[in-house]
Amino acid sequence: MSDPAFKSLADVIAHRYGKGTVGGGKSGKDMPADDVLAGILNRRTHRRYTDEPVPDDLLDVLFAAAFSASAKSDLQQGSVVVVKDAAKRKALADLIPSMPWIGKAPVFMVWIGDSRRIRRICELRGKPFANDHLDAFLNAAVDAALAMQTFTLAAEAKGLGCCPISVVRNHLDAIRDILELPLYTFPVAGLCLGWPAQTGFISMRLPPKVNVHTDRYDDWDLAEELQGYDKRRDARFAIPADSHKMTDVYGPAPFYGWSEDKARQVSTPERDKLGRFVRAQGIRTD
Repeated sequence: MSDPAFKSLADVIAHRYGKGTVGGGKSGKDMPADDVLAGILNRRTHRRYTDEPVPDDLLDVLFAAAFSASAKSDLQQGSVVVVKDAAKRKALADLIPSMPWIGKAPVFMVWIGDSRRIRRICELRGKPFANDHLDAFLNAAVDAALAMQTFTLAAEAKGLGCCPISVVRNHLDAIRDILELPLYTFPVAGLCLGWPAQTGFISMRLPPKVNVHTDRYDDWDLAEELQGYDKRRDARFAIPADSHKMTDVYGPAPFYGWSEDKARQVSTPERDKLGRFVRAQGIRTD
């Protein structure tokens, strides 16, 4: 649902990206802000939820929508584990205490890249699985991600809020054991779901000019685009000083924008055991 103050999709786009950053502010000017595109452009992550449960029949509908997503060659290699057992839910929440919404959200699930099912189908039909290499991992990961994003959009269309949790990949062995994941499966991301307790806010995104290329990859003006984006985003919401990362290593920045924050974030190794985990799950990565 779009903000009633928005009269056209151009207004919603301007709120997401900044005025004039998409099509000079003209793109979407003749399109009303009252359809599915407005909902997508106006979407936001929610980490605070009311105590109201999500009905099982609504969950059934949302999962039906999720697995209507595109799937590589119709192989359908995504799965999801909805965590209802209180002990398992607590064990997962205890792994990531910095994100209390994992334990408090009415619904928590883990989306799974599932290369197991097609291998079992091959066994059942007496055929070899002849694609045991890195692409098997990538296909399953993408299928799961597409299904999870489709679930998210479907949930938001019904007024629910979601928060994806990539940090589950920091705890792969523990999560495999808690969820009893068999060979050829792996966690892609967690997802919190519930009725939002507050409005939330729009996270300003990089302008499409940075992401959309024509005929060839071209990022010659990335530095200039980042400068503009950092300033627009800082004007909307400046990162508080106590949230600046790794000041003990890099010191204070003259201007601490999004790009400085993200460069510092990825300057520390993280999830470097993912390859080992995937191989331990029986999936080859060569």
